[in-house]
Amino acid sequence: MYFLVDARKSVNAGFKAGFDREGVSSFSLSPEEFTSWIESASRSDLDAVQGFLLGDFDERARCASTIRRQSRAPIIALADSRSLEQTLVLFDAGIDDVLPKPVHVREILARAEAIWRRVNGEAAQSPEPAPATPDELPGAPAAQGRGPERLKVFFDGRDPEIDGVPLSLPRRERHILEFLVRNRGRRVTKSQLFNGVYGVYSDGVEESVVEGHVSKLRKKLAQALGHDPIEAKRYIGYTYVG
Repeated sequence: MYFLVDARKSVNAGFKAGFDREGVSSFSLSPEEFTSWIESASRSDLDAVQGFLLGDFDERARCASTIRRQSRAPIIALADSRSLEQTLVLFDAGIDDVLPKPVHVREILARAEAIWRRVNGEAAQSPEPAPATPDELPGAPAAQGRGPERLKVFFDGRDPEIDGVPLSLPRRERHILEFLVRNRGRRVTKSQLFNGVYGVYSDGVEESVVEGHVSKLRKKLAQALGHDPIEAKRYIGYTYVG
């Protein structure tokens, strides 16, 4: 889920429509509403946010500082006009990237994922992963001799590839795979997976729908890879093990 923050409803609506077209959940608030939300948000809600997108509004540097105290998710600022002085202020406030408008949502997704990998040390997803020992990347597929060199996940709207061949997946299954790979080696509960893929404030969708999507995804991956890369434990959750 991506959080959009801007005082202009038209800007929030435009980017939300762009995320919707890519099948990515998003939620928008005004700066005032967002400040109230993040100060009272639960840890599970914050963990569901994959990135924060800040429009051009007053006090966004302070908003970014508040976000950084609460979350490690990428923070990207949108610039209505170029200003070196303002860009430096934003970087000092903890913003990870500043993008001039107009910008395509797929570029935002790609940049956010690149930031996430850099911050969280996900070198295993690079096209040419560096050699790693099991101690360096605990639980990572590279340590098992199978994984990144076979399965590539792009996080920018493209289908994953296995052995260089695209694996066509429905959007929900692709987003579930992306969420699990992003959290490689960590146990992800059904609620966390649901919030990350459908959004914390999704209406009209039952949390149990995740189980059906994961089941179909695991069958497709097992058939293509020859093994199931997702470990599932009843009542506990899922782990991508590669």
